[in-house]
Amino acid sequence: MTEPGNGTLDDPLRGPLGLVRALRAAGVEAGQERAGAFLRALDRLDATRRPDVYWAGRLTLCADPDQLVRYDRVFEAYFSDRDGVPRERRPPRRRPSPTLAAVAEPPRRPDRPEPEPEQPPATALASAAETLRHRDVSALTAEERRQLALLLAEFTLPGESRSTARRQPSRRGAVDPRRTVRELLRHGGEPARLRRRARSTIPRRVVLLLDISGSMAPYADALLRFAHAAGRGRGGAGGRTEVFTLGTRLTRITRELAHRDPDFALRAVGEAAPDWSGGTRLGETLRQFLDQWGRRGTARGAVVVLLSDGWERGDPELLEEQMRRLHRLAHRVVWANPRKARPGYAPLAAGMAAALRSGGVDAFVEGHSLAALERLAAVVRGVRDD
Repeated sequence: MTEPGNGTLDDPLRGPLGLVRALRAAGVEAGQERAGAFLRALDRLDATRRPDVYWAGRLTLCADPDQLVRYDRVFEAYFSDRDGVPRERRPPRRRPSPTLAAVAEPPRRPDRPEPEPEQPPATALASAAETLRHRDVSALTAEERRQLALLLAEFTLPGESRSTARRQPSRRGAVDPRRTVRELLRHGGEPARLRRRARSTIPRRVVLLLDISGSMAPYADALLRFAHAAGRGRGGAGGRTEVFTLGTRLTRITRELAHRDPDFALRAVGEAAPDWSGGTRLGETLRQFLDQWGRRGTARGAVVVLLSDGWERGDPELLEEQMRRLHRLAHRVVWANPRKARPGYAPLAAGMAAALRSGGVDAFVEGHSLAALERLAAVVRGVRDD
């Protein structure tokens, strides 16, 4: 696949595969089989044209009609088009001066249509979005941050599934006596198919603990938008996302992040957290969380995610002790450090070293980019991080 007039693209599959990953992060179940069908469809179409990419993905990656709206939103955000309708992007036409136009080209006949201006191919736009996925959030420009916000708005963060005491009809499992007897009576006592039931499953609660100290300021906006999207649309027993900020004090911001508009939610968080961009006392704030919320059941059996660089102004031994307490309550503890991706990084910060030394961290991952947050979401779902 080539771009007209520009030769062969460096990696024509990089953009389409990045779109598939963005859809998966947004909750669209685009598995390997559907991704393969998407690539085969692009092989028969023109992957440099945005409409071809749009319809190929819409017809192959969506499993049911409920996913079409989410697909349109992710596609729009991925290609950074705010017009609302996925279509080819046409740059504004430049009008040359009359004298230059007369010299540069002969007059056109009215019966001949004017050729369309060149337009950026879909693969070029997708490659730009794919590059943005791996960029460090702290180094993004204002325009790139706007594009990142569009992609983060479609994020989902379901917790690892767990079984419940409630049972539901199933093709496999133990025989359901009531439904089986009803089936026999419906057939007049004649032999009928056995009805079965199995335990239902729900996602575990997810608890996000966000470090909002001064050292985390370059990542605060992206991580809060990530937390806002993670808490959207997750209700019911066991499926709720709780969000707290850690600084010089503990602040619960779940209610502030419940607003539909992410910008409004972030402004509300700024008003609710008075210790914004201040110091870091991870041990004291974590102890406060466990005393006030952990024993109530917020952390019990949940997937707890700490997003922090591990800088600690308090007592590292206190943090080590509280991490052990947290590990005993939670199902899994995940620590995402935005600075882990830097070349030559080593967990030498007092807080980070104490947390890892405690044995209370089940997974230690990066958190500096959109791709890193996608991997974090996979770890929260229970996918093993290699």
